[in-house]
Amino acid sequence: MNQKILKNALEKLSKDPKIDKLIQEFGSPNFSQTSDHFNALSKSIIYQQLSGKAARTIYNRFLGLFYYNLPQASEVINIDISKFQNIGISKQKSSYIIGLAEYFYKYGNKIDFDNLSDLEVSQELIKIKGIGQWTIDMFLIFTLQRTDILPVGDLGIKKGIKIMFNMKNLPSNKYMIQKSKNWRPYRTVVCWYLWRMIDGEDTW
Repeated sequence: MNQKILKNALEKLSKDPKIDKLIQEFGSPNFSQTSDHFNALSKSIIYQQLSGKAARTIYNRFLGLFYYNLPQASEVINIDISKFQNIGISKQKSSYIIGLAEYFYKYGNKIDFDNLSDLEVSQELIKIKGIGQWTIDMFLIFTLQRTDILPVGDLGIKKGIKIMFNMKNLPSNKYMIQKSKNWRPYRTVVCWYLWRMIDGEDTW
């Protein structure tokens, strides 16, 4: 996310006292740029339904299976699936990663994700088994760095909004969407702070 967009986001969001408190505590967000779409989506599959710390540990083991810690779709297709399970990746997730590798081996160079709309990205990725809306949202946020993504299915975001608005229970999707309207078009930036509040350095 370029610095001009980030500056505009912080100027707008700091007008909300709840967000400004997080800005003062955690500073300016850092979004690391990557063009490795296959690896980014593999990472998202591994992170599905895991805490940040546990997911990071397994993901680093996954990277360690490949030369220079850079998994290639062509390598993953031919790997012994038991190697994934031996490092803590479930059988189901292992099959998803191999399916993802097959997709990128066939189509990876033909699809320009960077120039697709958010909806077009979703419509393309949803075709891949194991890719749901949460994984798509993570891809839009951390890889394509789209500025206005609210992953309503993410437990960390739900927990963050629960704390922010002093709720007894986790918020509904409808509540999250309603409360986030004032954060548009920079909801991605708010999510970075909510994750930091809940998971600290183990966010992504």
